[in-house]
Amino acid sequence: MASKGTRGAAAAPGVTPAARTGLARQSVGLAGVVFQSVTFMAPGGAVATSLAVAAAYAGGALSLSVLITLVAALIVAASIAQLARHLPSAGSIYTYPAQGLHPYVGFLVGWGYALITGLVGPIVNLLIGYFVGTELNAEFGWDFRAMWVIFMLLPAVLTALAGFFGVKFGTRVGVVLGGLEILIFVALSIWMFAHATASAGSILDTFTLKYATVKGFTGASGLLGGSVYVLLAFVGFEAAAPLAEEARSPRRTVPRAVLLSCLIVGVLYLFTTLAVAAYVGPSHLATYGGLGGGSPWILFARQLWGWGWVILFLAIINSFFANGNSALIAATRTWFAMGRIDLLPTVFARTDRRHAAPVVGVAAQTLLTVVIALPLALHYGPATAFQLLATILSAVMIGIYIVINISVIGYYTRRQRAEFNWLAHLVLPVVGSLVLLPVLAAAVGVGASWLKFVTPLPYPISEAGLAVGIWFGVGLVYLAYLAVTHPGRVRDMEQVFD
Repeated sequence: MASKGTRGAAAAPGVTPAARTGLARQSVGLAGVVFQSVTFMAPGGAVATSLAVAAAYAGGALSLSVLITLVAALIVAASIAQLARHLPSAGSIYTYPAQGLHPYVGFLVGWGYALITGLVGPIVNLLIGYFVGTELNAEFGWDFRAMWVIFMLLPAVLTALAGFFGVKFGTRVGVVLGGLEILIFVALSIWMFAHATASAGSILDTFTLKYATVKGFTGASGLLGGSVYVLLAFVGFEAAAPLAEEARSPRRTVPRAVLLSCLIVGVLYLFTTLAVAAYVGPSHLATYGGLGGGSPWILFARQLWGWGWVILFLAIINSFFANGNSALIAATRTWFAMGRIDLLPTVFARTDRRHAAPVVGVAAQTLLTVVIALPLALHYGPATAFQLLATILSAVMIGIYIVINISVIGYYTRRQRAEFNWLAHLVLPVVGSLVLLPVLAAAVGVGASWLKFVTPLPYPISEAGLAVGIWFGVGLVYLAYLAVTHPGRVRDMEQVFD
């Protein structure tokens, strides 16, 4: 039955019931849904990469950048939770603005989310290749380029195999892998605090701009530049929402999972960031990402655990693999929902009879690693290719988060007026959006003339805004075509298949 404010569900034209079994209903519990978001955020991998990159801009103000981003992320998570209570849909991220604002807005959000969920797989496979290639080159002298290419493609194949076994298998993998990586990074952070070189006072100063002294990114500009990559570390807490049609009691489970995952991982980021500040000193945070040949946490583990560094190394690889697994789940469910209503080719709505897995989406996600990540990495090098793709991802997600905040206001003033709450449905969404707007400006490289604290990112990362603009330009053309020839398809984005 369609939920309130929606129309009944119908099979996508051109796809017969025999060709498609649908998703596996009521198959995932709270733990699985929570860790779908946690592993999408890849906390271990984010600590080792995204936060280290963020420090190159925020410097010793990294803790402040993490704290501000955590607050903004929790506000967005609260907005998603408010909407998920009424709209349990695999197309959640675009269904929210379609109902709260307008189906056209929902389409553009879905278009953007279809892009970024597709990018996560290539990004994490690229990072796996980079980390494995770096260590094999350092330990055995094996050719770095050959190793990172091989170990970029291998996890793409393994993730696809996990995806073919369906959501129940995939989320169980996520619970195990996500729990392990968190425990290992917490343990090493405790060791780092035990061997601190900085005073308690100087560590607390990382919550101020005192150490935000990176050349070209001093003060607030460094805080914002760093926030682009800190926000990247948080992207994924919303990934529980596309599991709404496969979760048990989704109207309760999904809101709890979104909030819990954001809070758990946010606290981990604060803890590990403070541990780094304690171990290397706040004045050295800006350059710590270059330690250990670009693998600072591997270096910390070598210094404190000896051969135990292998455990940390495996935790990072595990984090990336789990991230790729959960990203594949989120991407294929979003594409499935869009294929179901003919916004993408209907083959994306086909599922395997045995495992109820969207097999075409799984294959497409795997292919993206080859056609996007590999050429960019060969041209710019894996580290720069990661930063470029990551900035594109961050820019799109920041925009989506702002729209979701605004959608809460529209949904509760238009469709759930009896439940409207000034704080939850107006004040917090507005505050969260205002916090994210300068970060969006920094990510896409605009606003420096009127936001004096915004400094453009270096080339080729600065081209992220152009890439985002081209993608949404194509989306607008496609939307115009649909509005003229198939307006019903765009309106169908309001549907909740419940």
